[in-house]
Amino acid sequence: MKILSERILNIPGYWITNINAHSEQCYYLSLRKKAQCPVCKSKKLLNKDKKTRKIQHESIALRLTYLFINCHKYQCKHCGKYFWERLPAILPYNRKTEPLRKQVAHHAMRGVTKKDIASDFKIGQATVHRYFLKELKLLSNEILTYECPRILGIDEHFFTKKQGYVTTLCDISQKRIFDLLLGRSEKSLERFFIKLKNRERCKIVCMDLSETYRHLIKRFFPNAKIVSDRFHVIRVINHHFMKQWQNIDPLGRKNRGLLSLMRRHESKLTEEQKQRLRTYFKDHPGLEAIYDFKQEICVLLNSKNKTKKQCRDLIPQFFGIVEQLKTSCFEPMVTLGKTLDSWKEEMTRMWRFSWSNAMTEGFHNKMKMLVRRAYGFRNFENYRLWVKILCR
Repeated sequence: MKILSERILNIPGYWITNINAHSEQCYYLSLRKKAQCPVCKSKKLLNKDKKTRKIQHESIALRLTYLFINCHKYQCKHCGKYFWERLPAILPYNRKTEPLRKQVAHHAMRGVTKKDIASDFKIGQATVHRYFLKELKLLSNEILTYECPRILGIDEHFFTKKQGYVTTLCDISQKRIFDLLLGRSEKSLERFFIKLKNRERCKIVCMDLSETYRHLIKRFFPNAKIVSDRFHVIRVINHHFMKQWQNIDPLGRKNRGLLSLMRRHESKLTEEQKQRLRTYFKDHPGLEAIYDFKQEICVLLNSKNKTKKQCRDLIPQFFGIVEQLKTSCFEPMVTLGKTLDSWKEEMTRMWRFSWSNAMTEGFHNKMKMLVRRAYGFRNFENYRLWVKILCR
């Protein structure tokens, strides 16, 4: 009977003496444990009064649930203290159980409006808001214990026109958001990194080709190895290639069908699409050489999970491509060569490590959905708290 009572009510410490279920579910309960004095813990008590308390409990099977609990007022024989006996899962001066508060906060976190929650549970909208804020504070206290991630992902996303961009720190190994920082400049971020504890614990940092972030990581994370994000590297290569294509053939660059074929990797094209490209290249033979060269770079940089020996064989090939780009007669290709030369160490680490910043980008999509559901945020701290709780 003890186990059955706990399973039905989801709270310990009560016996179910009677059940009355019509439009609402009513459970008549009695306490299992004998009362004791809250001051001296004595169990020698005098019974002074008795009453039945009506407490609202969490909804069971979409029906309102009420608990009717017989409780007593006692006087301690040892210290003379008068008190009403304490009820498990019910805070003093409350007429709602803790499971009900958590259920209301859960619905609020899932985007249900305060008006609908108040109507379903027959409580006030102010009560819904109060329960929601209390749950957020409890969850935020758990987040404060997070350590500096071993594998860190760093990226930025847009917040508001007034406050600009927000820097996202993602714990890739634990698959959760570590923190959000307002701004993306070195001046706005260095204050947080100075106070961050256990920075030496971080071993790998995945990031895009940002000079600001690279300088911060080298300055504050002495044991971390920076790994470039493969998606951003390939995007930079495609960007410079498209710019060179526009210089060679401005009209062809405006053709949406050719634009789609040029952007995709050659292995993802059908035979018909490849033939269409080769037909176009007959009128622009110089562009075909640049296209084949771009495919060679992409194949090289898309290599994954290589051993140390395999990386040693690939590095001279990569350095040779960088030198060819730097000595090119085309300005976009020279710029691309300088960029690859500046990030050559971080890019070559992509072959050895399989980590990427894809998880951080995925959390950015979840943040956009959160902003749309809330119709925007004006307070950054509220936004930061929401994201850290829902992306953990």
